[in-house]
Amino acid sequence: MLDPKWLRQFAAVVTTGTITRAAEQLHLAQPAISMTLKKLEKQLGFPLFDRRQGRLHLTAEGEQLYQHAERILHTLHLAEQDMAALQSGHSGEVCIGIPSMLGSFYFPPLLMAFKHRYPGLTLRIEEAGTQHVLAKLCQGQLGLGIVMTSALPPQLTGLPLLREEMVAVVNSDHPARHGDTISMHDFLSQELAVFRHGFFHREYIEEMARKTGVRPHIGFESNLIPLLKAVVRQGFAITSFLRMVVDNDPDLFAVSFAEPYFLDLCLAWPNDRRLSRAEQAFIDFVAQQTPN
Repeated sequence: MLDPKWLRQFAAVVTTGTITRAAEQLHLAQPAISMTLKKLEKQLGFPLFDRRQGRLHLTAEGEQLYQHAERILHTLHLAEQDMAALQSGHSGEVCIGIPSMLGSFYFPPLLMAFKHRYPGLTLRIEEAGTQHVLAKLCQGQLGLGIVMTSALPPQLTGLPLLREEMVAVVNSDHPARHGDTISMHDFLSQELAVFRHGFFHREYIEEMARKTGVRPHIGFESNLIPLLKAVVRQGFAITSFLRMVVDNDPDLFAVSFAEPYFLDLCLAWPNDRRLSRAEQAFIDFVAQQTPN
């Protein structure tokens, strides 16, 4: 039988990359973790790491064990939260993966309202692109996350959350500011400031580029919204955001595309994973706040 303590140490080595950092994270001595790995490999009968050239790389067997370990440790974490909740009423942790634009402009009031209702719960936000969030949900490494409804796979359940228009964003001197719309061809032909790969903002632009056959001229790449806004404000490039991102910005202007594009996003979680009391409370709260 695999000892959960061994799995926790093994997972820490994988996520931190070294035995030294894993020992620091777990407040254990390095020799203790090294001994645990040796015991684990002896029990299983195969190596978990390729130790050549002084670096640790997971073997194929180690990768499979890590996937199981993540699910096992997460389930144990849920059990600990549930037991704590039974003792103290409303306690536990909600970890949710949220893309940058939503994390900055849509979610703060919602999260604060939830925290006000459940002050004993801890909120942990993992900011990441929708593709990264989707992958972690499917692998059982994340309990809740915001993903595009159109990309929701069968193994996830989704609660419709938001429908928002993607718009072109220009500064006060840009000619498109005075037009009702901008064509996708004209938008893609200009210098663009965009998010990096893995974010729905970038996926949207690349999808439109494929449809129109225009290769986008990307001049700036960053996941920092204030930086992208500054680039557009100074006239170095234009970009595309959800309309909510520029609604209250007096120096930036939202221009609808000639063929309007609306993005549907949902709160998602794995079907085959039992929700903690804290996670269920968050889902119920979001469902109450979201108009049908």
